[in-house]
Amino acid sequence: MGLHHDNKKLYGTATIGTKGQVVIPADAREDLGLKPGDKLYVINAMNKGGVVLLKEDMLEDMVAHMSEQIEGFRAFKEKNT
Repeated sequence: MGLHHDNKKLYGTATIGTKGQVVIPADAREDLGLKPGDKLYVINAMNKGGVVLLKEDMLEDMVAHMSEQIEGFRAFKEKNT
């Protein structure tokens, strides 16, 4: 029941509790396949204006993709210098 825009969905709000804990809305947990015990990485976004929570497997995929891009750039640079 959230707002949709270009593959993004606003699920509502979450409040930080006194122990720093945040409850992720049930719709988000269901849609994103988040389960108890899943590890989420907390990343600074928008110059300290927000945070991104990234599932561990997604972070690993992003790092692998970036590594491939870097290797491709290195090969291109070596070929053209």
